[in-house]
Amino acid sequence: MTVPNLDALTPHNIVDFLAGIFERRGAEAYLGEDVTMSQHMLQGAELAERAGAGDEMIAAALLHDIGHFTSEFPEDALHDNVDARHEDAGARVLERFFPAVVVDCVRHHVAAKRYLCATDPGYLGKLSAASIHTLNLQGGPMDEAEVAEFARNPNLDAILQVRLWDDAGKDPKHQAPPFSNYAPVLERLVHRTNA
Repeated sequence: MTVPNLDALTPHNIVDFLAGIFERRGAEAYLGEDVTMSQHMLQGAELAERAGAGDEMIAAALLHDIGHFTSEFPEDALHDNVDARHEDAGARVLERFFPAVVVDCVRHHVAAKRYLCATDPGYLGKLSAASIHTLNLQGGPMDEAEVAEFARNPNLDAILQVRLWDDAGKDPKHQAPPFSNYAPVLERLVHRTNA
């Protein structure tokens, strides 16, 4: 699947478009993890909600991996050593409709993994085998210059928090609330951003 015609997406249909993705493709495997794509993203949103996060952080946790559905991403990407840059594809779809902090969390959640591997000695040991594999495809831990540059992002704390929810949202036994639970959150953000 390729990136949809972004001109066809409007503030009036973006949430329905996202709901359709969850409905049609949410049961797909999540790159070597024991959860589906929708389980993973919905668990992230639930973790944000349980933490008392606001709409922006809940939306970012929910949508951080949406780019897996909007970019070409072969089923055997892990085996072919392909990095499809899903973070960029997701950010492109969302950037016209959502606040900058949501888009930044989506765009930089992969870089956040690389940053945390470079700055937190215990972080790498907490990653799943699939996440370690993709870390290697994505460039491995950041070097000092990359760390310094990444640390200047004004939304750094939010990006890192979404990354931690991303890592935690992989429980195959847990049933998170459905997408419909979070649609009003997305609608509010789209309305505020495009008012």
